[in-house]
Amino acid sequence: MRSSYTLWIIIILVIFSLIIDLPKPVSIKAFGKRIQINFPLKLGLDLQGGSQLILQADTSEIDPQSKDSALESAKNVIERRVNLYGVSEALVQSSKIGEQRRILVDLPGLKDSTAAANMVGKTAELDFRELISSSSAEATPSALDAVAAFKPTGLTGADLKKAEVVFGQGQKSSSGPQVSLEFTPEGAKKFAEITKRNVGKPLGMFLDGQPISWPPPAVQQEILSGNAVITGQFTLEEAKELVIQLNAGALPVPIKILEQRSIGPTLGRESVNKSIIAGLIGLGIVVLYMAVYYGILGLIADVALIIYTILVLAIFKTGLFILPPITLTLAGIAGFILSVGMAVDANILIFERMREEIRWGKSKSLALDLGFKRAWSSIWASNVSSLITASILYGMGQSIVRGFAITLSIGVLISMFTAIIVTRTLLRMIINRN
Repeated sequence: MRSSYTLWIIIILVIFSLIIDLPKPVSIKAFGKRIQINFPLKLGLDLQGGSQLILQADTSEIDPQSKDSALESAKNVIERRVNLYGVSEALVQSSKIGEQRRILVDLPGLKDSTAAANMVGKTAELDFRELISSSSAEATPSALDAVAAFKPTGLTGADLKKAEVVFGQGQKSSSGPQVSLEFTPEGAKKFAEITKRNVGKPLGMFLDGQPISWPPPAVQQEILSGNAVITGQFTLEEAKELVIQLNAGALPVPIKILEQRSIGPTLGRESVNKSIIAGLIGLGIVVLYMAVYYGILGLIADVALIIYTILVLAIFKTGLFILPPITLTLAGIAGFILSVGMAVDANILIFERMREEIRWGKSKSLALDLGFKRAWSSIWASNVSSLITASILYGMGQSIVRGFAITLSIGVLISMFTAIIVTRTLLRMIINRN
């Protein structure tokens, strides 16, 4: 009975994954409405093209011994900003040519190089400003007047530890989406001093020189905790956008765009088709070998392998609806193909254990349980070591290497599911029926 339930769960998963894996959008009618189902497969810059930017960092005002670290910090900020905006598999590299320091940015899928330049080059500098003593407390809401009426306090985005969206409670003016700010220890000291001398006065917040949350909120009391909330008539999307820009941080050095261009795929559609054909040929050879060498066991392993492929492709397209969809590059495809071999390897270990148990006089049903039980330690050790390797690659590698690590990890985890759950369920159903 338990195997029957598991089998139905597997069937439902496969059907759901097949719908996701469809190469073209489909439209179905449900609950009186027509629903469009479309999960395109995201390809990297090497397969689909995108935008490429060459940025130059102005380090003329930086101490010579700190120029390289400033360049690396700028590179990290840009990479973090790109990731926050959802551009997967972006490649951000720093380079040094003589005394010039540059940052190279590859953005797959972004065809508009101008939009890419605006996204990457935006400073997102948060600046807290206090009212000039000679200015009227009733500053006009004009942005131009606002800039003139306020002066910098020295508290900037560099003093910000993190920002996040929160939801206020109470009156209409203080409810809805808000932006919570947490300052660094040094920033908290600055903020305490600023709020102390500006109690009852407006404290302006400026992003890239433009006022936000206007008119500026008045300081109610001295704030010593280093935590503050930006209130205003934010929509949820506006609050999220503000949090993204604030968390991306300010660039430590001025950045100038030397070159921006939209580029086509470096490998092209022909190479993608060849990769697909090569993968299908390899999969076909594995399927044929398993069927010839292991007979009915091999056919069951082949079915599990096909289910594995269907499930992994669905995860690549959806990210399990939790993570962003996986952007495939050739390195990512290589990680997937490697995990296919590991999925077959698990089945081989199980089948050889089963053969040993049958040769020792065990029944097929008992041999099935013992074979899985005794092969599990080898399967577990092999897959855990692969996951550890993938984790190291992800932690220490660049974007393309990380793509390989992600696809390999997903493939390894799903291969364990298909080998232990799918293959075992199918074998148990056949043995019990016989």
